[in-house]
Amino acid sequence: MPLHKLEHFDPNYRETFGQDDVKALDLYTQGGDKVGSVADVLVDDHGHFRYLVIDTSSDFLGKKILLPIGLSRIDYPARRVYVDGLSKHQVEGLVEYRENMVVDHDYEESVRNVFRSPTSGVTYDRNTYNYEAEPALYGLNNQDNQTFKLYEERLIASKQRIKTGEVTVGKHIETETASVTVPIQKERVLIERVAPTEAGKVVDSNELKFQEGEVARIEVYEETPEIRKEAFVREEIRVKKVIERETVEAQDTIRREELDVDTEGNLQVQEHGTTTHEAI
Repeated sequence: MPLHKLEHFDPNYRETFGQDDVKALDLYTQGGDKVGSVADVLVDDHGHFRYLVIDTSSDFLGKKILLPIGLSRIDYPARRVYVDGLSKHQVEGLVEYRENMVVDHDYEESVRNVFRSPTSGVTYDRNTYNYEAEPALYGLNNQDNQTFKLYEERLIASKQRIKTGEVTVGKHIETETASVTVPIQKERVLIERVAPTEAGKVVDSNELKFQEGEVARIEVYEETPEIRKEAFVREEIRVKKVIERETVEAQDTIRREELDVDTEGNLQVQEHGTTTHEAI
């Protein structure tokens, strides 16, 4: 099974581990001696930690080695990794790890031989070897005081203002033909010839006065319509915006991690101050 560097397997591994970064943690023995620091982590195809890449300090020859994950205890709050039984002799006996090298089955076995207990009873076969066969080297969950975090997803609601449309209000001119009725008056002259009341009466010639050029003038008037236009306010338009509020409900599937505790034998398991007895 090929091994991968942690960042190549999961580029967002810091988010996966809640911003806890195993890289650059210092490596100490249980006695408090600093051995080096974690330069990288090698994981398998399933993302299981298999080796810590340790950059040893100058006191330990200053080379990089592989440390099986089961031999370590990670303490994120203290920013330390503790390891039991790692000695200068073991470091000297380990094959140096280089960044550009391929970690194959035989290289892994050379690392395991340094740490493997003579009484382990494991017979190595590169075609059938399984990490679970050596929990002392790879059983990270069997180490004391290992801490891990339970994650839960939650929905975060936010709002953003987007333009959904635009209203343009303007005015234009329309024309039409209008008509109006105006009553007018016209004057005309009516000439009538009527019989005088004294028709046939003889007029004294001495009183008679004949005159030429006598003219009667009568002025005649006529009304003509005068049409003009005037503008007035017909209607007033007010334009404003109003805000309508509504509640939008969104649904999605969220995940939550729950704790599974497996025990063997008659143990007292204490969780949140409550002691339970389980026998398996």
